[in-house]
Amino acid sequence: MYQPPHFQETRQEVLQGLIRAHPLGLLISNGVEGPVANAIPFLLDAEVPPNGRLRAHLARANPQWRLLADGPAAPVLVVFQGTDAYVTPSWYETKRETGKVVPTWNYAIVQVRGAVRVIEDQDWLAQQISDLTISQEAAREAPWAVTDAPASFIQSQIKGIVGLEIEITNMQGKWKVSQNRPIADRSGVAEGLSEGSNSPDMVRLVRSYGGLDDR
Repeated sequence: MYQPPHFQETRQEVLQGLIRAHPLGLLISNGVEGPVANAIPFLLDAEVPPNGRLRAHLARANPQWRLLADGPAAPVLVVFQGTDAYVTPSWYETKRETGKVVPTWNYAIVQVRGAVRVIEDQDWLAQQISDLTISQEAAREAPWAVTDAPASFIQSQIKGIVGLEIEITNMQGKWKVSQNRPIADRSGVAEGLSEGSNSPDMVRLVRSYGGLDDR
């Protein structure tokens, strides 16, 4: 990933926070005919040494898992996309001063590399779907649980999936949120995004990374 120094985010708690907030990751691996990619939800076990672990599952009908199951632990890339927003040059003070501006796109993203292991153990899969469900249902007033469905039905569903464990070897974060612009331009971006009222997370990042919260 192209990483200009001012966009690098290296704090592990921040990178892990984005993964937990945006768990639908793009799993990318090498295939016989080129790259293969599938979007699937992940769980992060940050406490697993040395660098943490990702857990997920694929449909058994999905051919990607068979590519991953061949030979030793295969290297993969998982991309987690956070909040993003288009930035118009009209928000920049520099536009009024010189006109020398162009549009851009702000975003926060985490890329995780690691070695994947395919798992077909039924108990592991049962725990995986339970943990994933709890992670998404916990905030609901009346959360649905896997045990709400008939046990025989869940067992039949488990037969249709395979598990993945990815031992994390590298994690990179890129927060491109206007922090490379002059302070007046950053203020203009935050104000412009606020008026649109559809990018509150990006407004927060522009203000935080741009040093605007204390102004």
